[in-house]
Amino acid sequence: MTKPNSEKLIDRINIVENLLENDDDLKLNEYIEELHPADIAEILLELDDDNQEKFFSVLSWEQASKVLEEVDSDTFVELLEIFKREQKILILDQMAQDDIVDLLAELSEEKRKEIISLLDLEDAKDVRELLIYEEDTAGGIMTKEYITVRKDITIYQAIEDLREKSSDAETIYYVYVVDKDEKLVGVLSLRELIVSKPNSIIEEIMHEKVISVNLSTDQEDVARKVSKYDLLAIPVVDDSNKIMGIITVDDIIDVIEEEATEDIYKFAGTSETEDIEEDNIFARIFASVKSRLPWLIVTLFGGLLSAQIIGGFQEVIDKNAILALFMPLLAGMGGNVGTQSSTLTVRGIAIGNIHGKEVFRTLFQEICVGFLVGLCCSIIAALVTLFLQKGELVLSLVVGISMWANMLTAATIGTLVPLIFKRIGVDPAVASAPFITTTIDITGLSIYFTLTSVLLTKLVM
Repeated sequence: MTKPNSEKLIDRINIVENLLENDDDLKLNEYIEELHPADIAEILLELDDDNQEKFFSVLSWEQASKVLEEVDSDTFVELLEIFKREQKILILDQMAQDDIVDLLAELSEEKRKEIISLLDLEDAKDVRELLIYEEDTAGGIMTKEYITVRKDITIYQAIEDLREKSSDAETIYYVYVVDKDEKLVGVLSLRELIVSKPNSIIEEIMHEKVISVNLSTDQEDVARKVSKYDLLAIPVVDDSNKIMGIITVDDIIDVIEEEATEDIYKFAGTSETEDIEEDNIFARIFASVKSRLPWLIVTLFGGLLSAQIIGGFQEVIDKNAILALFMPLLAGMGGNVGTQSSTLTVRGIAIGNIHGKEVFRTLFQEICVGFLVGLCCSIIAALVTLFLQKGELVLSLVVGISMWANMLTAATIGTLVPLIFKRIGVDPAVASAPFITTTIDITGLSIYFTLTSVLLTKLVM
């Protein structure tokens, strides 16, 4: 039976700690040779400071560079300090440019300059250029370690170029074709290049319809395009269609995870700033309070408004105190329906499925769903109320109709709010659970007591 990941990690940590304690570098090297850099980084982060330094210093330059690509900026700086200047240069030289940029983006200007000074002139120039672009754009996540070939050379010449440049490229699955002005004009796969006749010209076999993104394209749109066309890498071009870099699929996976995490936090009424790796418990508490308090204040004022609505119907409640028993039921059912609709709508917007006519289709679909589930639940609620309250037909009608109207309204609001937010340029994920449920509570109570006033007056008379 395969062990869960947490148990595997504990076993690995124990093995490494024992080998470090016994100063058995030979066996430690043999052990970590079989591990993936991501697994090594995972072990490294769980060790205490002394063992962390000792363990990291045992790694080869290549292993050390791959591990540094897996850690956060603070850990990156701490681990790099273990080595002498010449060793730092060797390690950084083997790291991917885009990973270096991601790490440097979170450091101070002074620390950035210090680390960039360790790079060779060409890499330093590329890294400085990449740091200019916004972090969440195509320019911010691309790498300049790619391969291009001229459209007017032969297949034989192109393969020779690949042999010379491949060690500096992050990937060679796709070979991008440019003209004399470095403008992107085509693409071909490595397989197509290898199986073609050596004397053929690149222009004759390349694909002219190249899927690319602009430097300013949002990283979420880039991820969507890579996913849609099942690409392993996508070229990044400037406004004149000159190729500036590429984005590989491993970076796209990071983007998808980052965007999904961000949306989940927003939907829950908090933010990613709360998820910090900080030893200081007070700093963590402050981050959580700062993140959650704004949404809770929104909910608080929503609750106060709900209280005002209830106060406006005080006379009705005084005459029919039993009505208060069903308020939690109606609020809970409306909140659930609203959250379900908003979740599906936000997800549809996030993956690009809701646009054009799909907007109206989605709204119509959720209204119909709200109508039908509301009808089913209202009938059940009315019958149960009739049974529990010993034949109170008027009360059961009030509860049933109120629940139906509340669930229909909740489904509409849960769908409409994210769509409106998207339309006005606000991230629909901020149509979070606290916002939706507060709105639905207010409308639900208004519906309940308005129907109560009308139906009880009419039917009892």
